[in-house]
Amino acid sequence: MSDRKKILELFEKQEDYINKKISFGIENYRKGNCGIKVIDINGKPIPNAKIKVAQKSHEFRFGANIFMLDEFENEEKNETYKKYFSDVFNMATLPFYWDALEPERGKPRYAGDSPKIYRRPSPDLCIDFCERYGIEPREHALAYDAFFPKWLYGASVKEIKTELERRYSEISERYADKIRTIEVTNEMEWDKGKTAFYDQPDFIEWCFKTAEKYFPNNQLVINEWSELCWIDKCRATDKYYAYTEANMLKGARIDAIGMQYHMFYKSEEEYAKTRKTYDPVNLYSHLDLYSNFGKPLQITEVTIPAYSWETENEEIQAEIIEKLYSIWFSHPNVEQIVYWNLVDGYAHVSESDPQKIMSSKGDMMLGENYYHGGLIRFDMTPKPAYYKIKDLTQKIWHTEEALTTDDNGNTEFKGFFGEYNLEINVNGVITTKCLNFSSKSDNTKVVTV
Repeated sequence: MSDRKKILELFEKQEDYINKKISFGIENYRKGNCGIKVIDINGKPIPNAKIKVAQKSHEFRFGANIFMLDEFENEEKNETYKKYFSDVFNMATLPFYWDALEPERGKPRYAGDSPKIYRRPSPDLCIDFCERYGIEPREHALAYDAFFPKWLYGASVKEIKTELERRYSEISERYADKIRTIEVTNEMEWDKGKTAFYDQPDFIEWCFKTAEKYFPNNQLVINEWSELCWIDKCRATDKYYAYTEANMLKGARIDAIGMQYHMFYKSEEEYAKTRKTYDPVNLYSHLDLYSNFGKPLQITEVTIPAYSWETENEEIQAEIIEKLYSIWFSHPNVEQIVYWNLVDGYAHVSESDPQKIMSSKGDMMLGENYYHGGLIRFDMTPKPAYYKIKDLTQKIWHTEEALTTDDNGNTEFKGFFGEYNLEINVNGVITTKCLNFSSKSDNTKVVTV
């Protein structure tokens, strides 16, 4: 076993435990029985109808951020990115960072033809892409003080609240009916805020109560940094758990709990730093803890490093992703898994000079590029990790069945919740239908042919 392979030892030692948990969870929480009744236009049941059932998408959301949409150096890379994204994912995280969305006060960049800012495509451009490919957009992040615009620095708390409420109103008017998941606050562990409002005791409460006013029908999400989610003591006194509970008790309507999973550790520290995050028992325990809120859990930002483009390192990245995705997918309260940077060499680089940020493309020693945490290499060739996610979501966690109706026109199948195509053959005449098989509704479907 290579030294790097040692990081997998907890997954291997607990293999029996993992396999039982995953098998039980997926079979009982991600699948269900769907009944189909086939009738003619007069309502008469049709016996002996032959039905081919083929799943085309999951109800569960598998995503990535869409920050590089039309942001590459040439059209060939732009189109390749769109293809790889739309081939695998049914969710996209959109960048609503306030500093880039409104760098100049009163001049927001909502429209598709807005001036470009690297890694910050305009919301309209992203929405158009999502609608074209049937991808659900996810907002990130409404009130993220670390990315508030510089023109708010030094402003009073009252002025910040006024401007933030204006931002809520504008985003709601344009996107509330297009984006279901609204991430309200993100990463509240910073020692000091960029603005005066961040340090006020009502920051989270105010942000959520104001979001409820402007997004009454959307899912309001709280989100937090990886280490607060997975390596604390796994008690109700843990920082993230405690401040989430406290704000719920103050009346903040928090509809879902976001849990980041960035493994941003230097290669020489990887083994020591991941003993909790690569421990299946610990992962399930934290998922169970946060499930006490009775809210869905969302794995919001995943980065698994490969550290290089060497074959073994990429294979280890893929193996870790397979195990983590299987654990998360098997837990009854998890509803989304969102990978972070899709392509290596275009990750976040902390730098105040825009020219230096632009020149960081492909420099694998700068910023988050160092981790080689993407699913696609800089040359736009997919890694094993990309194909692993595709195989999980489209082959392993996938349902196709051949059915025949009984004398009363009835049949049923057990499959993964999601969208299905039906091909119904009645005496050689074939009819195609779409079927939405949901965990949240009655699943006895009547189909007229």
